[in-house]
Amino acid sequence: MHILGIVGADATTLCERLAARLDGRVATLESLPNAETDDEPPAGADAAYGLSPSGQWVAAGDDRSLDDLVDDLAARYDYLLLSGFADATVPTLSLGGADAANVVADAPSADDVALDELRETIDSHEPHVTLETLVERVKADPRADYAGAIATFTGRVRAKESEDDARTTSLEFEKYDGVAETRMDAISEELEARDGVERVLMYHRVGVIDDGEDIVFVVVLAGHRTEAFRTVEDGINRLKDEVPIFKKETTVEEQFWKHER
Repeated sequence: MHILGIVGADATTLCERLAARLDGRVATLESLPNAETDDEPPAGADAAYGLSPSGQWVAAGDDRSLDDLVDDLAARYDYLLLSGFADATVPTLSLGGADAANVVADAPSADDVALDELRETIDSHEPHVTLETLVERVKADPRADYAGAIATFTGRVRAKESEDDARTTSLEFEKYDGVAETRMDAISEELEARDGVERVLMYHRVGVIDDGEDIVFVVVLAGHRTEAFRTVEDGINRLKDEVPIFKKETTVEEQFWKHER
């Protein structure tokens, strides 16, 4: 799912105009001006949902963060447009000089924005991918009729290897642009050539990732569990050995690139 934040006057209106230009399923998320909304779940409930016969739904609750919502939407939408989230660490368009954490484009006003160019800006940035994104993708694959197993691997930032280690607070990853994606695609194709393996998807995040967060995913759609488990293991091993991705580790004591150490 590709994400763009918009901050400044008429941000919500611009989100609506842009949504009509995007190919695929689009979700919009607006920052509410008050801490509380008019719609609240009933006493004793943590969330409330309403569903019409046509499939339209509404919801209210008090236990979600922006990161939670983005992760939930990633598996179901191709684009997410955020309105008014100045602190979000996503590619952001600033209107009228509005401050934001990660500005990648700016314009004096919403009327000055070229929507086709903005659409290209969204697609040029790294998408937001979760494990659920990849699982839903293989479930919808045309070869899913022949598969009785989905096996997955998730790599995450480990804070410590042993009790006496200095705590790792984050890892930063950089890809060899173009080469890394091409190599992962080649590995997936080679693994898919195995008997009983229908589809292999891989994704490795880049940028700074905090301890406890997910780094890399491998998802295998296969006829049976034996092929699925074996291919997941081979897939992550080959990704680590063959794909040019560079890692910088930050601990409470120091920083260093892993290949330098």
